[in-house]
Amino acid sequence: MRRPLAALTAGAALLAATACGAQGASSEEDGGLTTLTAGVIPIVDVAPVHLGVEQGIFAEHGIDLRLESGSGGAAIVPGVISGEFDLGFSNLVSLIVAREEGLPLVTLSNGVTTVGEQGADFGGVFVPADSPIESAADLEGATVAINNLNNIGDTTVRESVREAGGDPAAVEFLELPFPDMPAALETGQIDAVWAVEPFASIIRESGEREIASNFVDTHENLSVAAYFAAEPRVAEDPELFDELTAALEESLAYAEAHPDEVRSVITTYTEIDQSVIEELTLPRFPADIDTDSVQTLADLMVEDGLIDSEPDLDTLYR
Repeated sequence: MRRPLAALTAGAALLAATACGAQGASSEEDGGLTTLTAGVIPIVDVAPVHLGVEQGIFAEHGIDLRLESGSGGAAIVPGVISGEFDLGFSNLVSLIVAREEGLPLVTLSNGVTTVGEQGADFGGVFVPADSPIESAADLEGATVAINNLNNIGDTTVRESVREAGGDPAAVEFLELPFPDMPAALETGQIDAVWAVEPFASIIRESGEREIASNFVDTHENLSVAAYFAAEPRVAEDPELFDELTAALEESLAYAEAHPDEVRSVITTYTEIDQSVIEELTLPRFPADIDTDSVQTLADLMVEDGLIDSEPDLDTLYR
């Protein structure tokens, strides 16, 4: 039965609340910690860094990490380049596009990885319960909402369409913030949406249908996003970024080993209903980027025209 969206999304539209701190270059605190500011997205994917701050992992590495919110990886990239953020969280497609445009970005660690199970991943493509769309192939001629254009959303949705036998070039994509997707889908303002947790669970709980697991369709071990920094910034203080990378990896390992604490920390930077949090499908949090899956993404980006030629992915990794 369809549950009222108002009860499920009362706090979702307010997801821009994260722990805020001073922007810009790092600075020394009285306690000897170096303050760094990270641009993140208020979604389940970044729970490890929130846990790392909460558990004192970053402090153990001499870092006072401040977290600030952005709408998506494509929006965070300019903040890292400008020095507004010392590091950021972004999907890997946006990072590859940025490198191809000459922006000196480099990954520090993996961010989040698909669960690898059809119909049981932390994100997917959803349509209204009464939609005539039955599979990804039926998205030909349809409009699909994603959070940022030319990123991992449209790249992997196109692959789902392709795998199902449809024409990926016939799908129209519309940019829409994640918090707005559940209502837009229920009211029929959009044909389909690509959403990740916690919005995927909100949509499922409201009775809509999932027609594709786009990450799984792309690669069973897809590295979806990564933590990254600007190469010149890293070169200024490589030892600091060594410590930062170690703290990120420890935070990811902690999150992987403590799923209950992942669910708990989500309540500190979102206002999602507790009943939804309990039903969330958590992603995997390995520290290492699956480079084979990133190559798959790069190949798809060339095929779909996001970039002109095969990128040099070695320059993407620190």
